[in-house]
Amino acid sequence: MRLGFLVSGQGWPYLLVPFIPIAVVLEVAGASPTLVFFTSALGVIPTAALMGKATEELAARSGPGIGGLLNVTFGNAPELIIALFALGAGLHEVVKASLIGSILGNILLVLGAAMFVGGLRHERQHFDRTAATVQSGMLLLAAAALAMPAIFELVDGRGLPKPGAEIVNYEAKAETLSLLVALVLIGTYVAGLIFSLKTHRDLFNPPHDEEDEGEPWSVRKSVIALAIAGAFVGLMSEILVGSISEAAKNVGLSEFFIGVIVVAIVGNAAEHWVAVLVAAKDKMDLAVNIAIGSSAQIALFVAPVLVVASYLLGPHPMAFVLNGFELGGVFLAVLIANHVTNEGQSTWFEGVQLLAVYLVLGIAFYFA
Repeated sequence: MRLGFLVSGQGWPYLLVPFIPIAVVLEVAGASPTLVFFTSALGVIPTAALMGKATEELAARSGPGIGGLLNVTFGNAPELIIALFALGAGLHEVVKASLIGSILGNILLVLGAAMFVGGLRHERQHFDRTAATVQSGMLLLAAAALAMPAIFELVDGRGLPKPGAEIVNYEAKAETLSLLVALVLIGTYVAGLIFSLKTHRDLFNPPHDEEDEGEPWSVRKSVIALAIAGAFVGLMSEILVGSISEAAKNVGLSEFFIGVIVVAIVGNAAEHWVAVLVAAKDKMDLAVNIAIGSSAQIALFVAPVLVVASYLLGPHPMAFVLNGFELGGVFLAVLIANHVTNEGQSTWFEGVQLLAVYLVLGIAFYFA
């Protein structure tokens, strides 16, 4: 790998590759859980970047239909893999916190940073209002659906979980409600795929000039890279999840804060940076698609899949009952996303406002 690429905007994640063997050695040697947690967190970033790169190359070779399906399938694979290991360990509240953190991070942190950086170079940036509004609408639907188990628990159950809770065993009604809501969301997600990849493909895949980024990968190379990246994401995720509880106690942070802020940012770091880079090149359509589209995918696909998977993994099924901070944060973020995308244009000050909201939520989560 060339030095010029490693120090470029898209190559920097691979500078963190040494943290992969370091994390493994520290884990085997029984080192401090805090040290293990942070090294494995850094080790996730290059593996997630490689997975994203391999997916893009494979998608480019497969045509728009299959390529789009590959992108939406593997786009949030690192977050899904991390969450599956946490689910197997019974850390249900950490799973929910990381999912909500990914949604908040994409809408507020990523989109805010993209608008701010892009706005510094371009006075006013424009993006496809219709496509962005469709994705924001899907987010609003998902937020409403995911809130129902929490509303049920408030009205007819034991109440919402505390932010500091690690695992809460809800009654069968809440678990069944969560499962049925998850199945509805997965069905909506499939319908969304048909809409964006088939019936209205031109709306979500506008023509744009591709920049010369080197020789394209072959299908064989892409598949091998995807398999290697998946294996290492799994390895780093297992080490990361195994050290969360002790690391949280050692550094004085709650598992909720680590899940909603730290784990969420780590799993999306490479994708986040790409959104900011393309915004700086005045490609706000792509930046908005990465931020809002990724959030919608997490809410409509990743979260429901984990609810279904909890019937096979972990001590008992996961009722998707959000705590008060998660409920408030996700609805604020989704409402803001609908407002921002409704305009079809952005400025650097809108980016500052989104970042400010994320900072306020982060401060509140720290004290939770």
